[in-house]
This record gives sequence, structure tokens and C-alpha cells, in this order.
Amino acid sequence: MNQLSTTVELACELIRRPSLTPKDEGCQALMCARLEAIGFDITPLRFGEVDNFWAVRGDSGPMLCFAGHTDVVPTGPEADWATPPFEAIIKEGVLYGRGAADMKSSLAAMVTATENFIAQHPNHSGRIAFLITSDEEGPAHDGTVRVVDWLREHNTIPDWCLVGEPSSKLSLGDVIKNGRRGSLNAKLLVKGLQGHVAYPELADNPIHRAAPALAALANEVWDQGNEYFPATTFQISNIAAGEGVTNVIPGTLELLFNFRYSTEVTAEELKARTCAILDQHQLSYELEWQLSGEPFLTPEGKLATAAIDAIAKVRNTTAALSTSGGTSDGRFIAPLGTQVLELGPINATIHQVNECVLVQDIDDLSKIYQHILSQLLKA
Repeated sequence: MNQLSTTVELACELIRRPSLTPKDEGCQALMCARLEAIGFDITPLRFGEVDNFWAVRGDSGPMLCFAGHTDVVPTGPEADWATPPFEAIIKEGVLYGRGAADMKSSLAAMVTATENFIAQHPNHSGRIAFLITSDEEGPAHDGTVRVVDWLREHNTIPDWCLVGEPSSKLSLGDVIKNGRRGSLNAKLLVKGLQGHVAYPELADNPIHRAAPALAALANEVWDQGNEYFPATTFQISNIAAGEGVTNVIPGTLELLFNFRYSTEVTAEELKARTCAILDQHQLSYELEWQLSGEPFLTPEGKLATAAIDAIAKVRNTTAALSTSGGTSDGRFIAPLGTQVLELGPINATIHQVNECVLVQDIDDLSKIYQHILSQLLKA
């Protein structure tokens, strides 16, 4: 086998640590040792059961922050994997393992890009930082959001942030996420009156009563989107009622739904319009809301230009800016006023059995990150 690059070796070392949320299993210690060796000041930040760290090199000037997570999702049945998920096996130029794409290859690329940049520019301008958590794939209560609170308390605001989420679609660097839609979750309880199916006049079926309202919600046009965001969507993700028998009208109906919304509407407006539709259909209901994240957008600017130029130099690819997909920890960082981009490997196998990434893409991602550093912080 050909000699592996330092970036691929580090990615393999990280994958071999079974860091299921919120466990870190030594991934952060490995990264911190590398960063400390090149002049970073390391601040471990443990909140609850979650390990995080903040690392910074430099005392003043504009700051570029690399952000990411060491935790991974469960593997599913390991027997379904072609290779053991935590052994970091390379076959025919492809690295297999849980977290290979999401996002341990990105973490490795961030570290080696920084090492190489500092070796070339030890007296670089500005500051380089790392914000790393082990609570991105889980509840996300004690991870990046808590570190961001700590940064606010210390009046430390990154100018730019690169999140290593797997943003690419078909080839490395073809898509950069320059924003994300907001995510608003709800749990709806519709109240009826339980009874015998043979005597519906003595009962009140919440399924029947709710159906027109749910159809109205599903057919509502919430907005038209804009040049950066697609139109807001409403999706019912779970629904349950009844006792599992055919002869009882249920007394309640419970369902979960989600809005992925653009900047054309606010969470409060979505809540109000939802309640208006439910009230119009005269439902008796209870509604619990959970806001997972507000929409954010980094328009074209210095960071986006640097990223697009870096991808063009390394991959001869013209990157497209996109706000599609789910949420990421960028939603916690953007409210600081920081320009946030997500740039990482191909996302085709994330959270799947046989998660993988091309070895060449790992090395190229490190080069892309290094080019961005050079454009933003070269002395």
C-alpha cells in the first residue's frame, strides 16, 4: 500500500475511536496535542457529559474559526457493514468507517491544513481558532451552543467560521452551504371523546375532526422563498391514535410535525398561522413548540470568495452556494455575527452503513482549507 498522508493517517486514528454521542473517546485530546504543538492555547470546556474545546493561536486581528464535532451516530447492525465500522479500512482508494464523511475526515483536514499553513507562515496575521464538540449528533444542549455562550462572555467573536459538515453532493467542493433553513418542531394533541365505533354519535373522533385541519396545514403556502432559500415546508413526521383495536373510537390524536423555514417568515408567524388554522377547524388541542434553530445566511463576501477560489485552485471546480439540507451547529455560531460556511466531503453515505470517503478527497480538503487560510490570514 502507498504511504498514507498525514491527513489520512489522522482521519483513520479519529475513526478508530468509537465516539458515539456524547462520548469523545480521546479524539479531542488527539487534536489538542497536535494544535498545542504548533502554538495554540487550548481551553477544555466540559458541560454536563459533553467534552468541548476552544483553541486559538494569535492575540489580535481577524479570526478564522474551524468548527466541528467528534461524535458520530450509531453504526446500526455491524454485520451489515462490509468492513468493521471502527477499523478505518481503506479499499481501492476509499476510506470506510463510521464518521469517515461526517465528519472525522474534515477534522483531520482542518488540523493538517493549519499545521502546513503555520509551517509556511509562522507569523501569519490575525487568529486561527478551533471550536470542537462531542454533542452535535445528539441533543446539542451542552455542545457548540454552550461554547458560543462562553465566547460571548469572553467577548470573543470569530469573523469567519468554516464548519466541516459534509456539504458536497457529487464531487468534493461542488456545493458550499452558506446558510441553513430554520427548523421548528411541534407536538400536537387533538382531543376528542372515546367511544364505541357502533355509536359514533356518542363519541367525538379526533382523527376525523383533525383530518381537514391537517390537510389545510399540508396544503398551506407558507411563503415563496427567496433567492437564497427555497419555500418553507411543513411535514408531519409521526401520528398516533387509538388502542390498537377496531371497535374503539380514540379519545386523542397525537402527532409530530416540522417546519423547515426560510427568512421570509419567522417562527412566531408560523406558530400564529398554525394556531389560526387549527382554530378555524374548531379543534380542541394542545400544542408544544420547540425551535431547533433560526435560519441563517452568509451572503457572498470575503469568506465565500476565499472558499470558492480555493476549490477552483485545488479541484478546478466552480462551487455553488446552497442553503438546502438539514440543520448544523452553524445555527449557533451565525448569531454571533460571524460569517459561516459549511464545507466538507461528499454527503452520499453519511449516517449510512458503509459510510465512506475518497482518500484523495481527504487530502484535497486539507489543501482547500489551507488555501482559505492563506487568502484570509497570510501575513
